[in-house]
Amino acid sequence: MTESLSVTPENDVEGQALDLGVEEELHVVDLVTRELVPRAQDVLDQLNPEHFSAELHRSVVETNTPVATTLDGLRDAIVERRRTAITVAESLGLGLVAAGTVPLVDLESLPVTPTSRYRRMLDDYQLLAREQLICGAQVHVGVPDRDEAVAVTQRVASALPTLLALSTSSPYWMGEDSGYASVRSLVWMRWPTSGDPGVLNSAADYDELVADLLASGTITDPKMVYFDVRPSAHVPTVELRVTDSSADVDTVVLLAGLFRGLVLRAQQDYRAGRPFTPTKPPLHRAAMWRAARSGLEGELLDLVRREPGPVPAPVAVERLVGDLRPQLEELGDWEQVFDLSVRALSRGSSAMRQRRALSRRGRISDVVDLLVADTRGGATGIGPEGQSVPAGLFPYARTGDEAFPGGDVDAAYAGILNVLTALGSAGLRRREDARDDEQRQRGITFSVAGEAATRLFPFDLVPRLVPASDWAGLRVGLVQRVRALDLFIQDVYGERQVVQDGIMPEWVIDGSPELRPSGALVEHAGVRAQVAGVDLVRNADGKWCVLEDNLRVPSGIAYAMQNRRLTHAVLPELPLPDNLISVERTPEMLLRALTESARPSAGDDPRIVVLSQGPDDSAWFEHRMLAEEMGVPVVRSTELFVDDARVFRLRDGKRHPVDVIYLRMGEDSLVHSPGADGMPLGPSLINALHADTVVLANALGNGIGDDKAVYAYVPKLIEYYLGEKPLLADVPTYLCGLPDQRAEVLDRLDQLVCKPVDGYGGDRIVIGPHATEEDLSAVRRQIRTAPHRWVAQEVVQLSTHPVFDGHQLAPRHVDLRAFVFTGAESVVAPAALTRVAPAGSMIVNSSRGGGSKDTWLLG
Repeated sequence: MTESLSVTPENDVEGQALDLGVEEELHVVDLVTRELVPRAQDVLDQLNPEHFSAELHRSVVETNTPVATTLDGLRDAIVERRRTAITVAESLGLGLVAAGTVPLVDLESLPVTPTSRYRRMLDDYQLLAREQLICGAQVHVGVPDRDEAVAVTQRVASALPTLLALSTSSPYWMGEDSGYASVRSLVWMRWPTSGDPGVLNSAADYDELVADLLASGTITDPKMVYFDVRPSAHVPTVELRVTDSSADVDTVVLLAGLFRGLVLRAQQDYRAGRPFTPTKPPLHRAAMWRAARSGLEGELLDLVRREPGPVPAPVAVERLVGDLRPQLEELGDWEQVFDLSVRALSRGSSAMRQRRALSRRGRISDVVDLLVADTRGGATGIGPEGQSVPAGLFPYARTGDEAFPGGDVDAAYAGILNVLTALGSAGLRRREDARDDEQRQRGITFSVAGEAATRLFPFDLVPRLVPASDWAGLRVGLVQRVRALDLFIQDVYGERQVVQDGIMPEWVIDGSPELRPSGALVEHAGVRAQVAGVDLVRNADGKWCVLEDNLRVPSGIAYAMQNRRLTHAVLPELPLPDNLISVERTPEMLLRALTESARPSAGDDPRIVVLSQGPDDSAWFEHRMLAEEMGVPVVRSTELFVDDARVFRLRDGKRHPVDVIYLRMGEDSLVHSPGADGMPLGPSLINALHADTVVLANALGNGIGDDKAVYAYVPKLIEYYLGEKPLLADVPTYLCGLPDQRAEVLDRLDQLVCKPVDGYGGDRIVIGPHATEEDLSAVRRQIRTAPHRWVAQEVVQLSTHPVFDGHQLAPRHVDLRAFVFTGAESVVAPAALTRVAPAGSMIVNSSRGGGSKDTWLLG
């Protein structure tokens, strides 16, 4: 509503090139919330007041271009003004939007700009002023003679509906779809001085009308005359005021080119004394309403040709461009305006594109992201250093972040960040849509206990890198750790030499809930944990340590592989490091370990199956995928039959021998599940195990190796069984079963992490620094009641890694599950699973709302 354009046209009344200028009103939005925010002044404080100014609402920044004589010059000027303002805004975490309206608005938080003029307008107009959360683009064309300027405003009016239709960019109002292509126009038309001024024959007539409006008290200054087209009050121009702000710079240039052509034609007709019949005001108002309703996707009233009925909007545009060809050729604008008009019609209105963005995912914030990105003008290079993404995507300065240590991007992540930056928030959300579609097609799901439906496996788009030097050290340490734990489990169910030699108290073993009599059924020497999963974390100093061991039924192998495949499918442009280790050999390595575990009775070609509970299992996808990749069947207990201490798979009425069962269900479930004969499978399967005709991988009773109290002794177990110094660090752990350690734990509950020795998936963990007094009181009572069932650990400041949270990059705590396959020798799988904690949490389990990442292991 201000007028600060500095136009000093050099043309004269003889018809030289008509100078151009544009004023753009830009909404200010928060790049995180995507809401309109009253922070225009924060931006304006860092801008030249000769080129940028405030508006009625504090959520709007107005720009004005220098005088241009060509459309190319005007384009450059618009781009330069936007670039300058956007650079400042984004440094403040803000975005600028060139559109008639912004969908996300909190009306109560948006006061008017605190000047006496704007406060007076608020007092006078109340709701009308409060709801002026709209932005337009005004085009000025130099016409120095005021009588001629008034005549021009009368003669161009018939083309205004078509210009409005080209600009429509405001389908949403206060978070809802208005049903209009330009709801801004409806809001604008409420002003008592908007619209068609009626018949005016001279500058004197115009000045008299303005004086009458002032005298009526309806307006308080001439700047409040908001006619659709008017002579400027302070510069020698004719000003077009009907169009929405347009995020696409090409649209603004097209409107300016058409308006200048209209002005030249009106000027020529006026000078030639050609007769002029004004449109009847109600018909003009109807045509403007129709344009606001339809945009480019509906029908318009073509007042230029004065046809009685509506015509398709593209027809009206094509006619207007064709009718103006003589003037556009005279101005040197014909080819450019023609090309821009074809592009505009093929692309459709901004209103239509916004609705399409919403329909893709159903999130109104996607519309704002589209507008922010378009305003930055990816195609025209707007933005600091040619970037094409809102600054809000960029992360944070956080100590201990793997990708942004100290806030600066690690060199290894530079290529990844360049791609993410180019995509921007809206682009990444579209890739998330593609990710979800890909997961649905591949059936990449998991389930949570108590929920009927399965979920898509949570997968964040930002991959994680494990440096080659780190991974080389981890591989050696992982093999060492799993070898020692496997020997420990054999010892536990054998002679318990570890107790006899005083390495571990017997109560630690006997008190473990996972000590199972069935574990003693494996009498032969050999591997008990063919598949082990070890959970690792990095601390804030970048050092790795082991958090937990999983030797029962570790899951995640298939998800780690599919994460890589999803990355290739959804983000194929990510630059892959030359030394990136492929995940594709993982099933082959797993199959080799299972094959090598078979007993002599299996012969040279062991028959292997994957035993699952079926679709009800949380990791059913993984069971199916690994079986398929290994080329072995996935079976349920009802397909297995034991006869004469041999296990068979029943299929097509035939018995197929089974030598190795890759066990993907808990021991309790296995024992009580029905076999093919309808009887519990457990007893007969145990007979087969005792007869040494079948192998369960992993063996029954292995849970003792996962026990949290046993964890505290693993460094000693490595030295005892292997005669080696531990290569991987552990988290300092206190056993509540030891009186002196229990006393320290109870004294420091608010500083430690307390875990039940049989807890899995974050179950019953209490993190002292984050716990309530009620939580601490409850765990204190449990420790005192059954101290041997609890351990406590020092809090590890887990490293963070950036995730895309739908708006920007945000830090989340992560861990790493690595897998060790043991057959004739132990190998570390080339697929590892990074698990991501929810916001504000340090627990990474997916059933707790966590997620996962593609993990790039470098060799």
